[in-house]
Amino acid sequence: MKSSYHSWVAAIRIARRDAWRAKGRSALVLAMIALPIVGVSAADLTVRSAELSPEQKVTRQIGAADARLSDSHLTGPVFQDVEGRNSSPAGGYDTYVPGAEPDPKLLPSVIPAGAQSLKDSTAHTKIRTRYGLLESDLREIDAASPLVKGMIEMKRGRPAQEAGEVVATTAFLKESGFFVGSEFRARGSQTWYRIVGAYELPSELSKSEILAPPGTLLAPLDKAFQAAGVPGVVATDSYLVKVGGDGFTWNMVKALNTKSVQVVSRAVFLDPPAESDVPYIAQQKKAGYYSADQGLPTTELAVLATVVGLAMLEICLLAGPAFAVGARRSRRQLGLVGANGGDRRHIRAIVLSGGLVIGAAAAVGGTVLGIALTLGLRPVLEEYLGARFGGFTLRPLEILAIALLAVLTGLLAAIAPAVTASRQTVLASLTGRRGVRRANRVLPVLGLVALAAGAAIALYGTASRMGATVVAGGSAIAELGIVALTPVLVGLFGRLGRWLPLSPRLALRDAVRNRGRTAPAVAAVLAAVAGTVAVSTYTHSQEVQARHEYVADLPDGVGIVSVNELGRSKDMGAVREAVTQELPLAVRADVDYISYGKPGCERFTGNEGCGRAEIIRPKEQRCPLYEAKGGADAFGPAEKKALRKDPRCTYNRHSVQFGVVVADEKLLTALAVTDPGAVAALKEGKGVSFDKRNVKDGKVTVRLIDNKDEIYEPGVDPKGVDKAFPVHQAPDTAEGWGLELVLPPAAAKSAGLTTLPFASYFTLDGTATSQQKQRVAARIDQIGVEAPVTIEAGYQAQADITGLALTVFAGLVTIGAAGIATGLAQADAEADLKTLAAVGAPPRVRRTLSGFQCGVVALMGVVLGSAAGILPAVGLRLVQRRETEHLMEMAGDANDRLFVPIAVPWETLGGLLVVVPLGAALLAALVTKSSGAMARREAG
Repeated sequence: MKSSYHSWVAAIRIARRDAWRAKGRSALVLAMIALPIVGVSAADLTVRSAELSPEQKVTRQIGAADARLSDSHLTGPVFQDVEGRNSSPAGGYDTYVPGAEPDPKLLPSVIPAGAQSLKDSTAHTKIRTRYGLLESDLREIDAASPLVKGMIEMKRGRPAQEAGEVVATTAFLKESGFFVGSEFRARGSQTWYRIVGAYELPSELSKSEILAPPGTLLAPLDKAFQAAGVPGVVATDSYLVKVGGDGFTWNMVKALNTKSVQVVSRAVFLDPPAESDVPYIAQQKKAGYYSADQGLPTTELAVLATVVGLAMLEICLLAGPAFAVGARRSRRQLGLVGANGGDRRHIRAIVLSGGLVIGAAAAVGGTVLGIALTLGLRPVLEEYLGARFGGFTLRPLEILAIALLAVLTGLLAAIAPAVTASRQTVLASLTGRRGVRRANRVLPVLGLVALAAGAAIALYGTASRMGATVVAGGSAIAELGIVALTPVLVGLFGRLGRWLPLSPRLALRDAVRNRGRTAPAVAAVLAAVAGTVAVSTYTHSQEVQARHEYVADLPDGVGIVSVNELGRSKDMGAVREAVTQELPLAVRADVDYISYGKPGCERFTGNEGCGRAEIIRPKEQRCPLYEAKGGADAFGPAEKKALRKDPRCTYNRHSVQFGVVVADEKLLTALAVTDPGAVAALKEGKGVSFDKRNVKDGKVTVRLIDNKDEIYEPGVDPKGVDKAFPVHQAPDTAEGWGLELVLPPAAAKSAGLTTLPFASYFTLDGTATSQQKQRVAARIDQIGVEAPVTIEAGYQAQADITGLALTVFAGLVTIGAAGIATGLAQADAEADLKTLAAVGAPPRVRRTLSGFQCGVVALMGVVLGSAAGILPAVGLRLVQRRETEHLMEMAGDANDRLFVPIAVPWETLGGLLVVVPLGAALLAALVTKSSGAMARREAG
């Protein structure tokens, strides 16, 4: 025991000295091991610091109060969860009958006698900022009250104290361009408010909110909005309550639940009742909706363990050859150890100690750097997460486990080089001879079995309920199998050498003969490239599918500007003028809608006296799926599938605000309708129909419906006044882009219809620049109306940096692994290079051979990785295809519309197969010295 201890101490001293001598190689391996440790330790600290204690969570919700009371917005008694986030009707929704409007006096009436209370009112509106209009939350609460302590953190300035003063969140100031001391107005109001302070919500840093003293913001804005004829401010009230004593107990919470009040209680939050005492949980369990929060699910833990394992494998594959380089260059030293009585155990201990020393250094450096980065980047991390940390939480056992992971990785990476070095004879080590070792026949068999088993598991996953997880697990096993098969696959590549020129043939022959150093590097490249190809293939396939499923709102390059608030139709003239002046218009088609009832009524809702115009389709031309009393459920699966293909049941893929509009023939030009008959019909005073199901005997019936006569029952038409219009039916090739009927102004006027402007379609003479779009948006903002300008630009692929980042990562790993293999090859081939130099070979031979050695390793890894990466992507897409097909079957859709493609990203593959190996070869050639020191080649 004592002898073993001293031998390990000596081995560690030798390893430490060798690591210090080879600083470059040691730094490379240390960085490879330490970088993941930095990330993992920083992630652990961030997650733990971001976790809030129950006291911190409830304080950020209710401040220093004992409870927050709010209306559940349900009728009758309710059950709620312990935290007060969710509630449901007592007895469930099956027997629930909605009641009247909420009672505004409910909450004040249930506040316990003698309790201290504070009203908290919230609403939402748009604020005029330096850049335009910004949607923002509004809040009224006494910020100076002790009850809000912990909810709101003042950052600068002072709390608002009187009417006209407000404080704003730092997020609002950042988005609006305002600062403390700025003044602003809400859209639709002439009252100015002054910002006297800035605050933040610790758990909602990105929330845009304005806070004012009670009674100074919401009521005045509501009055101003209603006077302007636009919808008023809808406030939501809650009350902070402090009762003292034991606080708001669970029994008090349940008592208020019977009055439809939902409660967030500090006492319940900190000391929750048993599940059996929570009626909400019992009701959710009965309905099959409840699942207890048990941390990470088993599936996620398995995925996490797989990712960590593959990451360690990648590091070992990269660091292992580096340790082999060190062992090869120290073979004479190791031979002297054997010559002086050391056995194979001592040789293995020395090489393993190299991994132990580097791993320990990486553990210390990685964890220290991770802690420092987390501390230094804490404000940035908090902004990214959108919440302040509860504190800086460091759990020593977790940090120690992460550090031990680095040590374990270093030891695992040094195992193969240690075993190889210990098998060298003393004579071979002292003379520099490499000896001959038979190839391992067991590893390829295991690799083949793992490859077959992984592929079978992935194939099974495409049809199982846990599809994606099983596919990922099977793909990981298959990738490990390919890694184990790498030595055999490298040997197969050697057969291509007969067709190559001299230098690449020598490089390939050297790589095949020395598979012990080539295989790990190729496997490392394979693993990195496989991940990149898998993600790239999957995301590219999704993009192809999204491009196929994209539905354009208008013809390419055509735009529309419309007023979203119908009560602001009077401003449409100014909006149209702004668009005409700021954009290069070719054609502008002004469009009106049929107004029935008071001006400003919304289409389906509104006060008394509001209504709408709707096309009444002839009964024989309606879809049976929507006319039956039971709806689509009245038909069997086969009937529904057949009816889905019925022309009467086709649906309009485009969504518009109004299906019936009033416009002239310019609208047809804007919509790219080239039917001469449609243009002639509008000029003659006839309408144009884009849906032949609406036409009967050459006419379309438009019914004017009052909201009070509205009926929502299948097969039953609402009552109203009918107006019949003669129409021209556009051909099937003409696209209405959501419009069903276009009436000329003369026809609408002769029918006694009231029309109001709401939109303009337009085509451009060229394209609209970003500056022009910003100018027209600013002009419309000055008008004070919400009228977005939309120009159809076709499908726009989402900018995804993931694919680029993975490609760059794979390239770096490829260059690094190939470079390490090249360095090891140069160490082995030094004698051959000396011989070449002695017989008069040109100096560039060393550079050329080095470049081809690096390129060969990179190319083999990229080719194998590209093939291996296709499997998981194909499996995941097949899972998506099966799930999509199942959803379509449940919905009764026809499967002939199913489109879940598997598309290979040839550009990414081309970059990996050509650019990366070529770049690795050129880089290796550039950094290699063209001539070595003249020396005599050793005998043997």
